[in-house]
Amino acid sequence: MNFIQRFAYYLVGLIMGLFIVAAIFSGKDTRCNYFPNARVLKDLSTKPFFYSDKASVILSQKWIDTTDIRTTLKLGDVDFDQSNVPYKKGKLYVIEGKTKKNQEIIIKVINYENKAVLEDITKK
Repeated sequence: MNFIQRFAYYLVGLIMGLFIVAAIFSGKDTRCNYFPNARVLKDLSTKPFFYSDKASVILSQKWIDTTDIRTTLKLGDVDFDQSNVPYKKGKLYVIEGKTKKNQEIIIKVINYENKAVLEDITKK
């Protein structure tokens, strides 16, 4: 068997294997959250989300809205130096993000076992 025949068999097997892998993983929303930042943001975004009275007052000021909060919870950066500390029977997480108007914000979220509460919003 010469090189061209072996290479043809290799390509046929490779193409069949790619089709099988594509069929297995297509349609699934698989995500690999290996890094701590991604794990924390996913945990906070999957829980029921509530707003404290202080956060509700800040949200009524019209310079920020709930879509900015959701975007920050999806794409923000967790400040682990100030985060993961016990706070009001939960853990406090400080997350940095941006609004639609490119204004940098810092949100403080308390992570309980069954819910997440937005405690505070500040401009950076």
